[in-house]
Amino acid sequence: MKLRSEFRTVFEGDDQGPVKPSEEADTLLREFEWQPLDRLMAQARALREEGHGRIISYSSKVFIPLTRLCRDSCGYCTFATTPSKTVPPYLTPEDVLAIAQAGQRGGCHEALFTLGDKPELRYEASRKALDELGYSTTVEYLAAMCELVLRETNLLPHVNAGVMTDEEIDRLRGVSVSQGIMLESLSERLCLRGGPHFGSPDKAPQLRLAMIASAGRLRVPFTSGILIGIGETRRERIEALLALRNLHAQYGHLQEIIIQNFRAKKRSRMAFAEEPGFDELMWTAAASRLIFGPSMNIQVPPNLSFDRFAELLDAGINDWGGISPVTPDHVNPEAPWPEQRLLERATADAGLHLVERLAAYPAYVLDAKQWIHPRLRTQLLRHSDTAGFERGDDWAPGLARPIPQHAQRTRSSNSIEKIICRALSGSGLPEDDIVTMFSARAGDLDAICENADGLRQRQCGNVVRYVVNRNINYTNVCTFKCSFCAFSKGKMSQQLRGNPYDLSYAEVARRAREAWDRGATEVCMQGGINPHYTGDTYLALLRAVKTEVPRMHVHAFSPLEVSHGADTLGISVKAFLERLQDAGLGSLPGTAAEILDDEVRAIICPDKLSTRKWLEVVGAAHEVGLRTTATIMFGHVERPLHWARHLAEIRSLQERTSGFTEFVPLPFVHMEAPIYARGQARKGPTWREVKLLHAVARLVLHPVIPNIQASWVKLGTVGIGKLLDAGVNDLGGTLMNESISRSAGTEHGQELGPEAMETLIASLGRFPQQRTTLYTPVPQERRDTSLRAAPLAQLVQTPFESKRQPFLIH
Repeated sequence: MKLRSEFRTVFEGDDQGPVKPSEEADTLLREFEWQPLDRLMAQARALREEGHGRIISYSSKVFIPLTRLCRDSCGYCTFATTPSKTVPPYLTPEDVLAIAQAGQRGGCHEALFTLGDKPELRYEASRKALDELGYSTTVEYLAAMCELVLRETNLLPHVNAGVMTDEEIDRLRGVSVSQGIMLESLSERLCLRGGPHFGSPDKAPQLRLAMIASAGRLRVPFTSGILIGIGETRRERIEALLALRNLHAQYGHLQEIIIQNFRAKKRSRMAFAEEPGFDELMWTAAASRLIFGPSMNIQVPPNLSFDRFAELLDAGINDWGGISPVTPDHVNPEAPWPEQRLLERATADAGLHLVERLAAYPAYVLDAKQWIHPRLRTQLLRHSDTAGFERGDDWAPGLARPIPQHAQRTRSSNSIEKIICRALSGSGLPEDDIVTMFSARAGDLDAICENADGLRQRQCGNVVRYVVNRNINYTNVCTFKCSFCAFSKGKMSQQLRGNPYDLSYAEVARRAREAWDRGATEVCMQGGINPHYTGDTYLALLRAVKTEVPRMHVHAFSPLEVSHGADTLGISVKAFLERLQDAGLGSLPGTAAEILDDEVRAIICPDKLSTRKWLEVVGAAHEVGLRTTATIMFGHVERPLHWARHLAEIRSLQERTSGFTEFVPLPFVHMEAPIYARGQARKGPTWREVKLLHAVARLVLHPVIPNIQASWVKLGTVGIGKLLDAGVNDLGGTLMNESISRSAGTEHGQELGPEAMETLIASLGRFPQQRTTLYTPVPQERRDTSLRAAPLAQLVQTPFESKRQPFLIH
């Protein structure tokens, strides 16, 4: 195979001759060797922090050695054996599945397939075994075993299958989220007689470089690296790293660079060869960081450094590689992986945060449409958090599961402390600072929550407020196609939960009266965008409530409904809001906001109000004197950048109008959501993200919005209780009838009555207080009535009719 032209930027020389050092390699070698090691490592650490902050990642994997037969004979390898020592030559499908299932039970998320290179080209036993299994090549059998693991477990395969053709790489792309091959070295000398790669045709540098380039053209997230201490020089290491860097610059596909140190193994040709010193390993790791810059993931296997593995962090690495709680390192069986608790301790002692990743690194997870085969995207997405790391637990909003335990406490970083100080000044934060806060973990997360809680105490004291209210969702018929919504129905829809309905005015009035008799001060009314509704319908719904219960505060109509009503009457939004206000509307729910960024809205609600239009409607409400809430729905397809933009828009509008009463983060409930059923969304935010959203909102919106609310119907009583220490001071409404989250699959009920609400608040050392919608105290009569409320009557869900009867005052 001839050397492709793209490699000539790295080295010169005849395609078949020895590689000559490039001018850049000479320059870098002089620069790196001139500096003391401590200085070199300090520069590497600074670059790591620039690119990765304080996160150190690892993958929890199960090691599946599909075959240990190999046509190569590397002088340092004890993984490869002969047919007489390997019976049978391949793991059977039952063996593969048993290992994978053990890994799943052990908490692994990656299935690492490692195997010898094309053993069927060398061994008759391999060819015969493949024939009996029903496959013609090892790669063909590997693809089938990856499919088996994908079908029967929740593990994501990563494959190290040696040198492959473009067709083989592409075939494996459909059954693995990432692939890899170590370049090891660019030194042709090592392939000559007496060298470690003699008798190993697949270790020819040009061959491996060509395959790595092919993986780039085929858009495969790819792992590569070098093996040091096998006879190469420092210059040759730099040449190899530069070759990889230039390929990555061209294709962007190298997700990590591994710096692996040679360890002499018994029963190998190099059993008595000298191993590289630890300083040599540190020097090479630091040089790698300097060559690749801040963004690349640099890994050094911790098990090959034994008790000194913690020191590797000083060289600027940001990844520990795959760590298995189930299987040994079959390539280096003499070097067991450190336990996860030891990794956590070593990482924390260095002031860094250990985070589990997936077999594909976060950048490739977040850009899955470009890098991941369509059939694998759903499983990858359901494993990942908003940043593209592994979720870390099986908790999700709406599920009645234990709240995840907090990770080991570490100290916070100077950068986060500085951002918190700027937030506490009340002058607002730039977008970059908000995004940085949303990346917080461990000690940084603790610092944000503690400061948010302290700010809450100074702004609101220890009082936790709630409102006694009733949700009246008057119709679930909706023409809009919001992909997250399990509540709305088409006119004749029988799918998802429930049938289409359209409440009669009499039923709306009855529910309002019943709510008042049970101590409510508010009814919250929202519904789908029913094609038969006009602005007059919304006015009639208001009159139905205000005629029946004149003193009831009506908190109603999303900005989308207001816009729809105005359009149907042919008047401006402001004019329609004034009519609603005259008819008795007290305030608006700031729903339909979802994420105030049109990039996200184009995915989850393309026919809904644009960001600009939502802000205009809410701004008009504030202008006419109607207060509103502000919401965000998070945990589906968006990223922290979009959260930051959303908060910035809310703060900016509040600074102009002062019309928002509270900010309400609404975690996405995934169970019945169409976008989740189609495999296009995450399963809601993680608990870390829930805490962050509430705490960061408190800091970012200071001092313009003093009330941060948690949703008990999405988080449960335990969840909202824990958020009281993260800046939350309000628990929203008792609801009486909750329909929207229940349609999405929440397990947290329909009503949290005043007695239960106050018992919860008091148990957490806070002081409960009933409030009105606009945060004024409620009359004693209302409170007393709410505490002796009778059970709710059976609901009447009026079936949908295309013609609604007019509202009549009785």
